[in-house]
Amino acid sequence: MVEQSDRAPLLDWEEIPPPDPNQAAQPTPQPPREEDSAAEKSAPTDTAAGTGWSSSTTIDATTIIIPPGPTRNVTAAVVVKGDGSPGRTELSGHGWDRPQPLGTDRNAPFPGLSVKDQWEEKDQIVAVFVVTFDTRSGNMIEWCLPHDINLDGVEFKSMASGSHRITSDFIYFRKGGYFGLACFANMPVESELERGARMKSVGILSPSYTLLYRYMHFLENQVRHQLQCPGQYSPLEAFYEDKKAILPPTGNGLVTACPTWSVTNISRCMHPEMKITHPAGCMSQFIQFFGEQIMVLWKFALLRKRILIFSPPPVGVVCYRVYCCCCLANVSLPGIGVSVPELRPFFYINIADISALETELSYVACTTEKIFEEKKELYDVYIDNQNVKTHRSHLQQLLRLTASDKEKYRKLTEQRQLLLYSQEVGEDCTSNEEDLFILFFMELNNRIFQTLSEVAGSADPTLTGEHVRAMGLDPQGDRAFLADLLEVYGFDVTLVIDNLCCP
Repeated sequence: MVEQSDRAPLLDWEEIPPPDPNQAAQPTPQPPREEDSAAEKSAPTDTAAGTGWSSSTTIDATTIIIPPGPTRNVTAAVVVKGDGSPGRTELSGHGWDRPQPLGTDRNAPFPGLSVKDQWEEKDQIVAVFVVTFDTRSGNMIEWCLPHDINLDGVEFKSMASGSHRITSDFIYFRKGGYFGLACFANMPVESELERGARMKSVGILSPSYTLLYRYMHFLENQVRHQLQCPGQYSPLEAFYEDKKAILPPTGNGLVTACPTWSVTNISRCMHPEMKITHPAGCMSQFIQFFGEQIMVLWKFALLRKRILIFSPPPVGVVCYRVYCCCCLANVSLPGIGVSVPELRPFFYINIADISALETELSYVACTTEKIFEEKKELYDVYIDNQNVKTHRSHLQQLLRLTASDKEKYRKLTEQRQLLLYSQEVGEDCTSNEEDLFILFFMELNNRIFQTLSEVAGSADPTLTGEHVRAMGLDPQGDRAFLADLLEVYGFDVTLVIDNLCCP
C-alpha cells in the first residue's frame, strides 16, 4: 500500500488537472443510485470488521443506510443484543462497483455530466451562477439564473479568500436555507487589465446538498469553459432549465425542512445531507491527519459544540473534514438527541456569516479567514491544522487523551489495518474504510446512550464506574465528559465514580 502524504489530506487529489477532453476519458468512480438502497435489503450479508464490542446473540436489528461513497452503496444493520445493547454490525450491498466513465457521451447536452446523472433526480437546482474576480471591484456575480434570485454574499462563498494562490478548488457552503457547490479555477492570461490572471467560479444552489455531488464534473467543465470563452452561458442556461427546482409556495422561497429518509424510525443524526460524495480515502486520510486527536473531536461533536476548522486554500479538502467531523456523532437509537441542538454542517464560511453564526447553538464549519480565531464568541472549539484548542475553561479537560481514548483509537487502527490487509489479499471486496469509520463511532455512541438509557430507567439511576467501563470510557479521565453528556442530553442519572484510593 502506498501511504498518502499528510502535508494536507486530499491535496494531491484536489490539484490533479482534469483529463484533456480530446483524449480518451479515464474511468471515474460512479456515485451509486439512492434507490439501490431499498433493493439491497434482500441481498446476502457479510459481517464487517467488528468495532470492539461484538456479540453473536441477536434479538432485533435497526437498519441504517450508510451514506454512499463514490464506489459503493451499503445497507448496514446494527444488531441489538439480548440485553438491548448494540452488538455486531453487518453490511450488505453491491460492494465495490466497477467504475464507469463519466461524460463520455458526445451527444450529451451537458458535457461533463454522465447520461445517468442527466435523467435522475430532477427539479433540485434553485440557481446557477458565475462569479468572477474583477481587479477593480473584487468578487462579483457575473451572471445567474433566475435573474431575480437573491445571491448576496455568494460571490465570496464561492471564491474563498486566498484562492488566487491556487489553480483550482471546489467549495460547499450554505446560503440562507439553501446549500451550494461551486467549482473555482484560475487561469493565467496575457492581459494587463486582468493582472495576468483570470479567476472564476461556477456554482449551483439546492434545498439540500444531498445531490450536489452529482454535478461536480459538470461544474468543473463549465468553469474552464467560462475561463476560455467568457460570456457563453448557453450550456448553463440549458442545464438550469432542465434541473430547476419546483419549490413549495412558502412565500419566501426557502425550503426549511430537510428531505427525509425512506427508512422509518431512523435517528435524526443520520441526515440525507451526509450523502456528500468524496474521493476514496477521505476517511482514511482524516484518520491519518488527526491521529488520536479524532477521539477529542468525537467528544466535542457528541456534545454538540460549535466547531470551527481553519485552513488556507484549497477549501474543498477542509469541507471534507467538516463531513468527517459530523460523522463522529451519528447515533442510530430511536429518541436519542431529539432535545439537543442539531449538529449543523455549515461547510465554508466567511466574515459575511458572522451574524448567522451568532445564533447557532451547534455547528461544524470551515474557513480560510484567520480573523475568525479572534471571534471567540462564535465558536467553542477551534482547529488549526492538527491543533485542536478551546477557550472554554470547562472544556479544557476534554483536550487530554485518556487511556480509554488511546485504546479505542488502537482498536480502530487495528481493524482498519485488518480491513486493508483483507482487501489487499482479495478476501474482502464488500467493505471499505468509510463504512468501518462510520460504524465504529456509531456503535460506540449507541453503546454509551444505550447504557445511559438503561440506567436512567432503572430503579436505582446511579451511574457507577462499572457502567462507565462498560461504555468503553475511563471512569476517572472521562468524568468531565460524562457530566457534560448527561447535562446536554438531559439524562436524570447520578454519576458516582469509584475512588481509586479505596480497595
